[in-house]
Amino acid sequence: MAQIRQWAQELGFQQLGITDVELGEHAGYLQKWLDAGYHGSMAYMARHGSKRARPAELVPDTCRVISVRMDYLVEDTQPLQVLASPDKAYISRYTLGRDYHKLLRKKLATLARRIEERAGGGRYRAFVDSAPVLERALAEKAGLGWIAKNTMLINAEAGSWFFLGEIYTDLPLAVDAPQLSKHCGTCSACLEVCPTDAFTGPFQLDARKCISYLTIEHAGSIDPALRPLMGNRVFGCDDCQLVCPWNKFARPTGQADFQPRHGLADVQLVELFLWDEATYLANTEGSALRRIGHERWLRNLAVALGNAPTCDAVTDALRSRADSPSALVREHVAWALRRHGV
Repeated sequence: MAQIRQWAQELGFQQLGITDVELGEHAGYLQKWLDAGYHGSMAYMARHGSKRARPAELVPDTCRVISVRMDYLVEDTQPLQVLASPDKAYISRYTLGRDYHKLLRKKLATLARRIEERAGGGRYRAFVDSAPVLERALAEKAGLGWIAKNTMLINAEAGSWFFLGEIYTDLPLAVDAPQLSKHCGTCSACLEVCPTDAFTGPFQLDARKCISYLTIEHAGSIDPALRPLMGNRVFGCDDCQLVCPWNKFARPTGQADFQPRHGLADVQLVELFLWDEATYLANTEGSALRRIGHERWLRNLAVALGNAPTCDAVTDALRSRADSPSALVREHVAWALRRHGV
């Protein structure tokens, strides 16, 4: 076990834990969440049935899950200052650099190969946000932290600015002690700060109102009632992490790949809105920003521009796309122009 942890550390992971595959009450929590319709248009959340809560149904013979975390917070990106500047674009800090899916998956595959070589066998499959996996429940049971009131995983020594990844295996490794206690106490800062009131209560998130869902997962028109509440957040939202007192313990990442690219940590909304599709594709190559496509990128920016201070640069930029070939873009641009009295 000490060898596996050393390999994980050498690969850039800050922590590794091992758990069995009995997720107990988490399956019930998932079903209640789905029954309430909180997953919105994320049909894939319900599509895989019990596989999400039963690892052995996803990968036969799985009896252990290796859970890892990797810090991604970059120093000096000034998130609060950008949020307080309505003419700038706020992009969730996890996506300023290279797409974490590829980076973590490659490192997990390397770790799995080393374990296989040392064990002389076994089967392994790595996941990073790529399959029906209850990653936070597994991480909690592996001792990496607790699922907090904002539904994020929090580690008492590292906060919540980290990615999670998993290796499913049929090798009966020794398991780590689970995290049994939650340490949010009476704090409700994350629930109160949410711009759209997406939390229906502690540990309960209605994704249909979550800005991360609206800007990334949701493909259609954004509810006009929610648009003014989104401010300048154009890809994801970090508000519930920014106010979490546990994040005073967060440590800057040592991964060069997570460093911001193309100045996206601090950039004007108008500049991004004027990117044509070729520029968008060039500047989001290898980035998680690529997943929403140029059309939704413009939709999100149109909303943010509708919330920006009125000036010629903003209204001129919006007018330039008033006749966009995309009905989705035209709708949100028209809304934004009305906000500016145009």
